Amino acid sequence: MNSPEIASLSWGHMKVKGCSSPYKDCKVWPGGSRAWDWRETGTDHRPGVQPADLEEILKKGVETLVIGRGMSEALQVPPATLDYVKGKGVDVRVLQTEQAVKEYNILAGQGAKVGGVFHSTC
Repeated sequence: MNSPEIASLSWGHMKVKGCSSPYKDCKVWPGGSRAWDWRETGTDHRPGVQPADLEEILKKGVETLVIGRGMSEALQVPPATLDYVKGKGVDVRVLQTEQAVKEYNILAGQGAKVGGVFHSTC
């Protein structure tokens, strides 16, 4: 299974290839995607992305995880979250969301087992 391409990104709107509904924030992995609802884990800009936000994707067998921190990089990624991902043997890349989407799409296009979480606003 390949990781789906992110077809478009604009403020508050993301479209994943093969998915009929747009997302505000999303999670993607080999073979799928879904909305990233921060309320599920109590995530907020600070302290930021929690290990619980990433568990679902890490269970999909990804080798690389890309995290998009938002258009203005307001979403934090605590060191403990990075340590959690690295402890699972997964390479993690944290970038501004437009750059994160570019990086993710390059890796997905190369057939890498890549997953990601992307925040499309601040």
